[in-house]
Amino acid sequence: MKLGVFTPLFNNLSFEEMIDEVAKRGLNMVEIGTGGSPGSAHLDIDKLLTSEDARREYLAKLTDKGLEISALSCHHNPISPNKNIADEADQLLRKTIKLASLMNVPVVNGFSGVAGGNSTDTQVSWPILPWPTEYTDSYEYQWEKKLIPYWKDIHQEAEAAGVNIGIELHGGFLAHTPYTMLRLRDATGSTIGCNLDPSHLWWQGIDPVAAIKILGEAGAIHHFHAKDTYLDQDNINLHGLTDMQPYNNVKTRAWTFRSVGCGHDLKIWSDIVSALRIYGYDYVLSIEHEDPIMSIDEGLNRAITNLRSVMINDLPTEMWWA
Repeated sequence: MKLGVFTPLFNNLSFEEMIDEVAKRGLNMVEIGTGGSPGSAHLDIDKLLTSEDARREYLAKLTDKGLEISALSCHHNPISPNKNIADEADQLLRKTIKLASLMNVPVVNGFSGVAGGNSTDTQVSWPILPWPTEYTDSYEYQWEKKLIPYWKDIHQEAEAAGVNIGIELHGGFLAHTPYTMLRLRDATGSTIGCNLDPSHLWWQGIDPVAAIKILGEAGAIHHFHAKDTYLDQDNINLHGLTDMQPYNNVKTRAWTFRSVGCGHDLKIWSDIVSALRIYGYDYVLSIEHEDPIMSIDEGLNRAITNLRSVMINDLPTEMWWA
């Protein structure tokens, strides 16, 4: 396995400054945003698409620092009921797939998206209950008319480009659990898999180790985000897990994103890494630092230290003891 970082935490730095910061920490890989939620501080997608020389220079700078790109990320909403948002997200995703192919980056990360509840809605709707039955009607409309047709088309484009899609199982979007991930993959194609982030599973009540077994068995884990979540049971008792408070209301929120090892102990993180190895994932652990009570340096360094203590780096040898 390799250790990397998702670079929006360094969006205030230039590309050169960012890779300096990453390299001095001894990391192996960077996950770089091309636009959408991660922003594009470290990559000009149009420039790189149009210039082979620019791509060569860009990759050479990474190689000089001993770094590789684990994924290009363009988290957005390509099935939004707002046509401008949907068109922007769709164009960005297709550009990112093309650039990933040109730069030999194996994975493009993003969200599945979420649509309106019907063809006339102007705002997104995230149905999570079957009753009242209007929610079920919205759910089926979104899946059958929006989500599956869109990602079928993207699967074909990604397959032709030799690129896998890593959909982050994030609440608020239609593919947010192992079941919804596999339903989408089964309906579209094998390039559609997940960027597995345990932090979003924990607050939904899903055991990440069990999720790895389910998704790994299907070959559906294309990338991994290393981020933790602290669950505050006292606050859960008041607000429930679908807590609408801003993320910076740490004292009263039901759950809060934390640096690796600050929400769940390292035994659990060791179990996660072991499950990844057992079920065939031997790629990157890409740190996503969104801890609201730690600085960038402290939160990132804590995650690096904790992950290095549980990572499995070498291939197993023969069982000499049996």
